[in-house]
Amino acid sequence: MGKGWKKDSKLENAQKKGQIFTKLAREIAVAARMGGPHPEGNSRLKMAVDAAKKVSCPKDTIDRAIRKGAGLDNDSIIEELTYEGKGPFGIGVIVECQTDNKNRTVGELRNIFKRHNGSLGDTNSSAWMFDRLCLVSGTKDNVVDPEEDAIEVNANSVEKNSDGSYSFFGSPTDLDSIRTALIGRGWQVHEAELAYVTKNRTDLTAEQLKTLQELLEELDDFDDSHRIYTTL
Repeated sequence: MGKGWKKDSKLENAQKKGQIFTKLAREIAVAARMGGPHPEGNSRLKMAVDAAKKVSCPKDTIDRAIRKGAGLDNDSIIEELTYEGKGPFGIGVIVECQTDNKNRTVGELRNIFKRHNGSLGDTNSSAWMFDRLCLVSGTKDNVVDPEEDAIEVNANSVEKNSDGSYSFFGSPTDLDSIRTALIGRGWQVHEAELAYVTKNRTDLTAEQLKTLQELLEELDDFDDSHRIYTTL
């Protein structure tokens, strides 16, 4: 029994790794389509490629994704789409997807929400519960005053994360300028993207949180999902 469990665990880990590679490749393809195939002139693509390399994504997979996104191959186009829904207990959920088949994506999302006592909604059914901001996360040796750095780079706010990194939030139009300014002030930027940030957090009991987590885990496991935001 134990031996079989280990075998199943290895298979599950391999499948999970394959899902990660698939999602990274789609992000690379979208970044290449939006900003061109050259990482040195496309900051989103550069960070996507760096993220893929960190988890040992094969070079062929990275190169193929860049070619696909840039339209150099005759494959179907990967689109970036945003869907809104309500989870159990009225939790607002936004799911950013990257897909080559919108009908498949929306159908599966609807089924996932339904299985967990939620529902897929129309435009602005949940978006009104969030602010659209730019998010730049990074680390710096000997951090003295991150609030001062936030002011200097024109960020609206800064938060310390559980892993010791810091997240700077600002206007969506300031994404690249904040990223560049932070690098100039000695920060190592690990993430720079547009994000949905909840306006008011919803409090749940431990049991309610467990129920919601089941929905979020299935959404995360869905190959087409890219980022998930909630009002938690």
